[in-house]
Amino acid sequence: MAGIKDIAKQCNVSIGTVSNILNGKGKASDATRQLVMEAVRELNYKPNYMAKNLKQRQRRTIGVITEDLTVFTSPEIVDGINACCEENQYQIILGNLRLYKKYKMLYDTSEDCLQTVSDEISEMLAKLVDGIIYIGNHERELNCIPKEIPIPFVCAYCFTNNPSMPSVVVNDEKGSYDATLELLKSPGRNLGVIAGAPDSFHMQARLKGYQKALYENNIPFNPDLVYYGDWERQSGYEGARFLLSRGVDTILSMNDMMAGGLYEYADDHGIRIGTDISVIGFDNRDFSVWFRPKLTSMGLPLHQLGYRAAELMITLLRGDKVPEHMNYVECPIILRDSILTAQGANEC
Repeated sequence: MAGIKDIAKQCNVSIGTVSNILNGKGKASDATRQLVMEAVRELNYKPNYMAKNLKQRQRRTIGVITEDLTVFTSPEIVDGINACCEENQYQIILGNLRLYKKYKMLYDTSEDCLQTVSDEISEMLAKLVDGIIYIGNHERELNCIPKEIPIPFVCAYCFTNNPSMPSVVVNDEKGSYDATLELLKSPGRNLGVIAGAPDSFHMQARLKGYQKALYENNIPFNPDLVYYGDWERQSGYEGARFLLSRGVDTILSMNDMMAGGLYEYADDHGIRIGTDISVIGFDNRDFSVWFRPKLTSMGLPLHQLGYRAAELMITLLRGDKVPEHMNYVECPIILRDSILTAQGANEC
C-alpha cells in the first residue's frame, strides 16, 4: 500500500509538504496541491483514519458537501444540518461543488463532474472530518459516490443503493396524494396535472401519489390529462393551455414555477383562479404568496430534512445503527386562496 513517502517521491516534494496538504495545513500553491491530490488518486493512497481517530479522538467535525449551494433547496438543508450540529456541539466544514453552475443539467453524466465529486470527498477526508453528509440538487440515485468510504456517509435529498449509506428524502408520493385529496374537496371534478420531466424521481413519485388518491376515490386516471413539462414557467403556460382546452377545472402543478405559468395563462384568457378553476402547487416557493390569489402549495420540509440527516450522522458517529436505509420527511400543505371551495362555488 502506498504511503506519504511514495507520494512525496512521485511529486518531488517533501514529506512534510504532502502531510500538510493532506491535513489541510500549510501554504502550498494550488499547483502543488493539485499535483499531490492527483498522486493520491493514482497511488490509491488511503490514510489510516482509525489510527488518527484513536490518537485524536473525534474532532466533532462533519463535512457537508452540497452539489450547488445556489439551487433553491440547498440553503435550508444546510441550515437544518447546522442547527442539529450546533445543538450537539459539532461543527461543519462546507464544500460547494457548484455542479449546476459548471455543468447545468449534464452533471450526472460528465466525467469532469464525477472527478469533482471524488476530489471533494478526498479533500474532506484529508481534513479529518468524522463523517460526510452529501446534499443532492434533486432526488435521484447517485452514481458518483465511491462504494467504500472509511467514515460514515449520509445522503440528503438523494440516495445510493449502498445499504451502509442512509438517506433522507422528501415523501413526494404522500405529498402529492395529500394535495390531490385537497383538490377533491373542491366542486370541480375534471382533474388534470402539469407534471415535471418524465425521467425525474420527483415527477414519478408525485404522479404515483396523484393516481393513488384518484383510485381511492373511485375516479379513473386519465393519462390524456397529464401534461409533461420541464419544471419551468413556460411549460406551465403551455400545460395550462393543454389542460384547460380539454375541460379541466382542477389542476395539480408539480411545482410552483410551472404554476406561475398557469397563472399567466389564466390572466391572459380571463380565467379566475380560485373562482373558475382550482390550482395547487408544490415546493411552497417564496414567490407563491405573490400570486393573486395566493397559491396553495405543498411545502418542502428542507430544514427538517437537513436536521434529520445530521441526526442520522450523529447516530452513526456514536456507534449506533440507523434502522432504515431510506428515511422520509413529510410535506405539509400550505393552504391559501387558489382552491375553489363549495361555499365559494355557491356564491358564484
